[in-house]
Amino acid sequence: MTLQQGLAFGLIALTIAAFIWGRFRYDLVAVVALVAGLAVGIIPAEAAFDGFKNDVTVIIACALIVSAAFARSGIIELAMRRILPLLKTERSQVPVLTGAVTLLSMATKNVGALAIMMPVALQVARRSGSAPSRLLMPMAFGAMAGGMVTLVGTAPNIIVAEVRQGIVGEPFAMFDYAPVGLALTAMALVFLAFGYRMLPKNRQGAAMMSAALAANAYATEVSAPEDWGRGSMTVAALTALGEGDVRIMALIRKGKRRPAPRGNVVIKPGDVLLVEGEQDALEAFVDLSQLRLVRNDRPIAMTTASEEIAVVEAVVGRSSPLQGQSVRQSDLYGQHGINLLGVSRSGYELTQHLRTARLAPGDIILLQGAEQSLPAALKALDLLPLAEREVRLGSARKRFMPAVILAVAMTLVGFGLVPVAIAFFGAAVAIVALGGLKMREAYAALDGPLLVLIAALIPVSDAIQSTGGSELIAGLLRNVFAGLPGMVAIAGVMLASMAVTPFLNNAATVLIVAPIGATLARQLGFNADPFLMAVAVGAACDFLTPIGHQCNTLVMGPGGYRFSDYPRLGAPLSLLVLIVGPPLILLFWPL
Repeated sequence: MTLQQGLAFGLIALTIAAFIWGRFRYDLVAVVALVAGLAVGIIPAEAAFDGFKNDVTVIIACALIVSAAFARSGIIELAMRRILPLLKTERSQVPVLTGAVTLLSMATKNVGALAIMMPVALQVARRSGSAPSRLLMPMAFGAMAGGMVTLVGTAPNIIVAEVRQGIVGEPFAMFDYAPVGLALTAMALVFLAFGYRMLPKNRQGAAMMSAALAANAYATEVSAPEDWGRGSMTVAALTALGEGDVRIMALIRKGKRRPAPRGNVVIKPGDVLLVEGEQDALEAFVDLSQLRLVRNDRPIAMTTASEEIAVVEAVVGRSSPLQGQSVRQSDLYGQHGINLLGVSRSGYELTQHLRTARLAPGDIILLQGAEQSLPAALKALDLLPLAEREVRLGSARKRFMPAVILAVAMTLVGFGLVPVAIAFFGAAVAIVALGGLKMREAYAALDGPLLVLIAALIPVSDAIQSTGGSELIAGLLRNVFAGLPGMVAIAGVMLASMAVTPFLNNAATVLIVAPIGATLARQLGFNADPFLMAVAVGAACDFLTPIGHQCNTLVMGPGGYRFSDYPRLGAPLSLLVLIVGPPLILLFWPL
């Protein structure tokens, strides 16, 4: 072993130890490792920032934006709207919800797919009385399994494709992972449909700040436009669209107010409805009913072209000039250029016309205005902003546009017409340019720690190859696997990847293990492709701990899971993958 190899191995060992210790953030450990590699001379200065311009980083960033656009569009809720009321028991909820998130993770990044479906699952659990702890972990495991099917489903697939390009000059294509991935995913879904019974049933999920804020029921006004696409609907039919989360408090027709209208009353164009509900439920109701918010039709003046419209929640203070004033008297639009979208008042139901309701200290109001003018308005009006969360009421949804753009991008990649990075970069740009996401939302969708982790570790992992470390480790492994069937070597590489990834980020695992697996294949005289596939499968199947994969971490709080709950369901699933995976890989990727 040379000095440079020793330094490279020492740096990797210290980095892995820091990851396992968990005392410091993963991204901080990665950038410190990068600086240390530069300091000891195993990473050339000109290669220090190669990870930030690598296609892997670009593809993952763009996949995150596309996933956020899917969540914003509401197309998933629309697609499942007729199915959800039929899911009465865990026996039907687990396979349907897990199957849905699995399918979605094949088209978008698996973490994004899970984030889209989690609110749906929690809503189903709340309405049916099911335990979220029985639903969320199978969904997380399904998302990870579905991510194995396509290139963009999970970060390990993208990194493995990049490693293959360095070896044979051509990366794995969009659907090269599909034959093995689909078979393993089908097996995982069958297992999870029955195996969820091994999970605890009576765990209480951690309460999040967003859940506390969601308790605020806002009153707002919506109107039926003259060209109302819904035609004529009764109050009962409109109430059904709200699925019990939105109440119709009053009907205002030709200036006359009718509190608590009967269910058989027909809504006519020009009618104004006073409705009440949590802001997410109101947004979905307005979108489905094709009604229009009464108070957001006045244009917001913006000082710069880069400024965007924002919606904030604020509490009326005791010394606020709004105290005792009605919405009409306060003239928020005339004085400050902002629209008042809704009012929440604890312990009191607003049934009068919103513009005549007098505000009181403690009222929570929804305000829409320009990003730069809202802070000044809040200060002048003595309004106390609530904890920041995403508020979308009053903004338009692009229902099908993100799905169409993603389908076009995947088709172009599938036929080899456009490189993956270019296709997904173009898809992300098109989604933002066409209004599927605001620029602020696109930036928020980027997982900074993950992107920095990958970009910083790429030069660190390259140091193992450039110093000959991969050759050295592969030579030791060759002595172990020499004379044994190739399937045993494939299983060994998969096991190594599967064993490391619960304690590291799976992207970090692939960056370290994939070059070693490819070198081992060459030294054994085998094709590198099945070994790289084994690394990708092993890193994707991170079912044993809550810290190795973001999907597992995402469900830990809401599901009330403990560390020991993950291997309860994950260990038998990992064993199944380890048994079935190597023969499947060799079936489609022979040695």
